[in-house]
Amino acid sequence: MISINNSILRSIVHKSLRPVTVNSVRFGSGAVTKIGRREIVGYGFSGEPVYYDSWQYPFPAVRYREITPELKALKEKEKGDWKSLSIEEKKCLYRVSFCQTFAEMDAPTGEWKKVLGGVLIAVSLGVWILLLNLTLSRNPNGRPPTFSEPRRQAQLRRILDLKMNPIEGISSKWDYENNKWK
Repeated sequence: MISINNSILRSIVHKSLRPVTVNSVRFGSGAVTKIGRREIVGYGFSGEPVYYDSWQYPFPAVRYREITPELKALKEKEKGDWKSLSIEEKKCLYRVSFCQTFAEMDAPTGEWKKVLGGVLIAVSLGVWILLLNLTLSRNPNGRPPTFSEPRRQAQLRRILDLKMNPIEGISSKWDYENNKWK
């Protein structure tokens, strides 16, 4: 799954880096795409004349490069015997039609390092915010003021004065006539 996303990203980067001329082609949906003077060679991805590197769709609709006069001579030589072509000429012919090989599409890009770095930064930022929150919200005495003995006695006295939960609660254990515990 990661290699699919990486190949998509790489193809987007390659598409954005190559120069595009103003010549355009109108296709079925009525939209206009700028492909320059590149040759349309097939149906491609979803029937539109776009270049797209993917191992799922190995044959793009247009060639990767425009045919220059030097490449035109090489294309004519290609029509003859392939044994007369050198390895460099075969590689050049491949690169006219395709930007990447399958091995280049599936090669790791190291994107996981960026993702892991982002996650670690986010976690450390969260820890720092937590520590700051704990530091700023902590009482200098270490406990909330309601835990002090006079406040606890005042709270108990208020519970008894309001006769909270007189059947089973703490008020049921208080003798209101004698002002002492039963």
